[in-house]
Amino acid sequence: MTQRTLGFIGLGVMGGPMCANLAAKSGARVLCHDLDAAPMRRLAERGAVPADSLRALAHEVSVVFLCLASAQAAESVVEALAEAWQGSEGSRTVVDMGTTSVLATRRMAERLAQAGHRFVDAPVARMPAAAIAGTLSIMAGGTAEDVGALMPHFRCMGSDITHCGGTGAGQVVKILHNTVLFEAVQALAEAMAVARAHGVDGAVLLDAIELGSADSRAARVQGREALLPRHYPEGRFATRYALKDVSLALELAQAVGLEAAMARETASTLRRTIDAGWGDRYYPALYELVSAAPPRTAAND
Repeated sequence: MTQRTLGFIGLGVMGGPMCANLAAKSGARVLCHDLDAAPMRRLAERGAVPADSLRALAHEVSVVFLCLASAQAAESVVEALAEAWQGSEGSRTVVDMGTTSVLATRRMAERLAQAGHRFVDAPVARMPAAAIAGTLSIMAGGTAEDVGALMPHFRCMGSDITHCGGTGAGQVVKILHNTVLFEAVQALAEAMAVARAHGVDGAVLLDAIELGSADSRAARVQGREALLPRHYPEGRFATRYALKDVSLALELAQAVGLEAAMARETASTLRRTIDAGWGDRYYPALYELVSAAPPRTAAND
């Protein structure tokens, strides 16, 4: 890969290892930035170069990857980058790898296009372990030319890259992907609650599901690791983030006049799970809201 300078902003649970893989595998110089200095120090040990500010990073890079917690944060960073690039020569590319609303995605793309720059939405799926291993699933939205140019970088972070269509298509697919997963986990939670109430071992239920037509990654991962032991650690995908994604799916459905009843029910369950104190815990904690077993509170877990 040709030597160039890349930027990575947002070094959290997913962004940190993604940046580390980009620095290790891309052959490029990778500048990194985060509001927290600690992950920048850790990334410096993995080959990335900490940048003291967004402006310092902006002036050196040709491509910037974002992995931020909210659309507001992403839009704020895009605006700061666009301002930093005013009057400079050449076109840069911004790649948003967080989960962002489609409306915000299109606003960012338009803002950059007006300044002569490019934008690709490329949210990711799979667990933090996949971010560490470089085996994420990446769903990209943008022109074939822009996505194609980014493929070598995407392959540093992911093993499965899907070009979903034009600007915003990556976000549409990611949001719906997550919503299907959350609906599946709610269905598994309800099934396990009913089975246990009838004296059936939850492990036996999962064995049968995995041997039949209802087999799924949700059964083998969230079912085995979270629902069966009723284990919902912090540091995994939190319930409040799950509700954010399902809410984005409901916005997409509403925009085209669809009810999306299952997504609406899942959103209601997630909201009640948050109200019960599980907002920062792994989202299969929704089991505690659908179970016939004596419910636990997050404070007593």
